[in-house]
Amino acid sequence: MKRSSIILISILSIVALYLIWYSVSPLFLNKTVNEEAPLISIDSTKEEVISYIGSFSGADSFHQVEGSASVVPTEGKKYLRLENFKSTNGPDLRVYLSRDIEASDYISLGELKGNIGNQNYEIPSNVDLQKYKYALIWCEQFSVLFGHAELSSPVGLK
Repeated sequence: MKRSSIILISILSIVALYLIWYSVSPLFLNKTVNEEAPLISIDSTKEEVISYIGSFSGADSFHQVEGSASVVPTEGKKYLRLENFKSTNGPDLRVYLSRDIEASDYISLGELKGNIGNQNYEIPSNVDLQKYKYALIWCEQFSVLFGHAELSSPVGLK
C-alpha cells in the first residue's frame, strides 16, 4: 500500500471515530443542573402561580424522560420549570413548547441544560399556553422525541 493511502485511511478513521463519539457519547454522560425556582411575584394570584402543570413520559423504551413541568410566572415573565427531571441523554437535546408531540408547530426554549435536575426556561411573552400545551424534550439533530409532558390547568383552577 502506498504511503499516501495509509495517511488517507488514517485521517478518515480518525474523523469516523470522532463522529461516532460525538453521536454516542452523550448517552453515557450525565449533566446535573440544580437551578433555584423563579421567585413568584407577591402580586400573583393562585391561578397565576399554578397556571399549568404536567408529568413527563418517555417516548419509548430507549428514550426515557421523567419528572414534572410547570409554568411559573414572575415579575412579568413566565418560566417553564422542570423538577425532579431525569432524561436519557443524547446529542443536541432541546426544550420545546409545542402544539403536538410531533413538534410540527413548536417554540424552542433552548438547549436542555442538563439531563438530570431542576431547571428553568424563559417562555417568550407572546406564547399562548392554551395552544402550546406540550413540553417536549427533543433531539433536534435527529428529529427524535425523547419525552413529553402535557401541560394543563390543575383541577379547580380553570
